[in-house]
Amino acid sequence: MAQQTDAIVIGMGVGGEHVAERLAEEGLDVVGVEAELVGGECPYWACIPSKMMIRGGNLLAEARRIPGMAGQAHVSPDFGPVASRIRDEATDDWNDQVAVDRFTGKGGHFVRGRARLVGAGRVAVDGQTFSARRGVVIATGSRPQIPPVPGLDQVPYWTNRDAIAAKESPQSLIVLGGGAVGLELAQAFARFGTAVTIVEATERLLPVEEPETSSLLTDVLGAEGITVRTGAQATHMRHDGDTFGLTLDGREELTAERLLVATGRRANLAGLGLETVGLDPDSRALQVDEQLRAGPGLWGVGDVTGRGAFTHVAMYQAEIAVRAILGESGPDADYRALPRVTFTDPEVGSVGMTEAQAREKGLQVRTGTAQVPSSARGWIHKTGNEGLIKLVEDTDRGVLVGATSVGPMGGEVLYGLVVAVQAEVPVDRLRHMMYAYPTFHRTVEDALAGLRRS
Repeated sequence: MAQQTDAIVIGMGVGGEHVAERLAEEGLDVVGVEAELVGGECPYWACIPSKMMIRGGNLLAEARRIPGMAGQAHVSPDFGPVASRIRDEATDDWNDQVAVDRFTGKGGHFVRGRARLVGAGRVAVDGQTFSARRGVVIATGSRPQIPPVPGLDQVPYWTNRDAIAAKESPQSLIVLGGGAVGLELAQAFARFGTAVTIVEATERLLPVEEPETSSLLTDVLGAEGITVRTGAQATHMRHDGDTFGLTLDGREELTAERLLVATGRRANLAGLGLETVGLDPDSRALQVDEQLRAGPGLWGVGDVTGRGAFTHVAMYQAEIAVRAILGESGPDADYRALPRVTFTDPEVGSVGMTEAQAREKGLQVRTGTAQVPSSARGWIHKTGNEGLIKLVEDTDRGVLVGATSVGPMGGEVLYGLVVAVQAEVPVDRLRHMMYAYPTFHRTVEDALAGLRRS
């Protein structure tokens, strides 16, 4: 006999947790199911602990910038405080009891286990069956996508989870993958003394971002002693018990104490029983409409929807799904101004389309670029001031459709650009704003001036 409930949430990562708690707050009978930790990837293995690592590495980098600017400094890296902070402050040593109690304290019913759809509105979990009167939400997140490199499945490589759980910085590290996760962790470990080599199969780092961003980051990382190999295909992996050996293009071999695989993520849809509700279990992502519906009485939020593995996307989608389940009206999901930040130093913030993406859509495009070191604040900042602003304008409408902010606090500078893209503020109006002096965001004004000349 199935237990009746109002809503069932499968996967209690940030998106699912938000949906489940909000519905419980509204008085619905909610069952939340999670096989691992309530809160998901972000608080335990990604966003929060990784930024603690980055914060530690950035402090070391800033101390090393003191000579010639403010006196002398001697820095002795110690990864111990970072590892302790991750365990004590971020993850509670990977214990989610606080999160579980928060959900149940709002009236929710929590079930630990792996859930599977067994028909419309019906979910089975380890011998129990639940039936939802209002709907089911799939929020099972994503998992690392491991490339088919011969020998890789035979060696004890790290994913982001292993890197976050490390108690000490390794002597040497190969990072397979030059995307956001790989670069953030590579730079953080390097600043604690690890000899790091980044291997990226495409021709540039951060291939989803602007080419100017890739070039700038390659130079910055190289200046910090990180070896960057782009356009490099991994063809074989070995491990002799102490050392990893990664062969490139069938010839050169790189060696290191540790190997981190950071080659992207894939939606967790396997084993969910999607076929029982007429959906393809082999899809790369769960197809949802503008109200996050995947089918009658079925919603999806977060990484599973394929809209980007970002906490802010999951939270944004969760609120839309909550309204839909409650029968309330509200705006459709709008991804035109989807922001993203790579928390390297310099930070890389971007929103909307790149120049290439805009041209591929057939837009008439004009771009403007300004260099942060040439701005007043960049000149004042001096060492560590690498960065740029790039704007992408749809000239037919006279509005920005994309923007990039690289530099110190690049993610914070991005905020105004997100507003401009989301609200479709006319470029002429942006030109006639006042930009506080001397700030990093004033570089946007220089990039706007560049739009006239491009």
